Amino acid sequence: MSKLNQQLNIELLAAFLNNMPDAEKSKFFAPVPEEPKKKPKKVVSTKGRITKSNSLDYDKAYNAALRMKGTKNENFGFYIVVAIHTGLRIGDILKMKRKNFEDGVYQLREQKTGKPKFLPFNKKVLEYFNELRNKSEIVFRSNKGTTYSNQQINKKIKQTFKAKNKNYSSHSLRKSFGRKVYEMNNQSEDALISLSEIYNHTSMRVTRTYLDITQEKLDSIYLGI
Repeated sequence: MSKLNQQLNIELLAAFLNNMPDAEKSKFFAPVPEEPKKKPKKVVSTKGRITKSNSLDYDKAYNAALRMKGTKNENFGFYIVVAIHTGLRIGDILKMKRKNFEDGVYQLREQKTGKPKFLPFNKKVLEYFNELRNKSEIVFRSNKGTTYSNQQINKKIKQTFKAKNKNYSSHSLRKSFGRKVYEMNNQSEDALISLSEIYNHTSMRVTRTYLDITQEKLDSIYLGI
């Protein structure tokens, strides 16, 4: 079609539309419905929230683990026992296999720091291990037959140790170990030095803060006035 014909067709269409009643025009030019606007996803801000894990009492944790013996949760109970007697991070514990406990020691390179560690298991850990009904190579086996994930362990910890205004996680068990060592050694500076080395902290000050010792001293000041 030539440009001249195109121009003529446009002019004829314009004239036709100008003479058309408005009611008829609406049939040809019905408004296109707008797509519903999607509501923006609500973002929950963590600003201002305190997410630090609280220390969990050693006896409370250990007794809870003992009650799980012979139940479907005994592998999780064993995780608790190992955590409060080694002070290891969750990733390093879940990598343990049956052979490590049969040998009685665990040689590892820490996942977070990359530093080597030699760790002998104490009597309480080995006694619980020997009583496990689970004889597979996967020691911390979930009911699905696979190794527990970090998320599963943390969820079970929160379900087991419910408390108001407390945030319990795998770190809480790591702190249980530290607080137990600190108390067994009469809350001495030597205990903090050893714990700083075990935790691979840069200073005793970091260890005090990590174990909530610093906060407890501050609390005593506020409450003692």
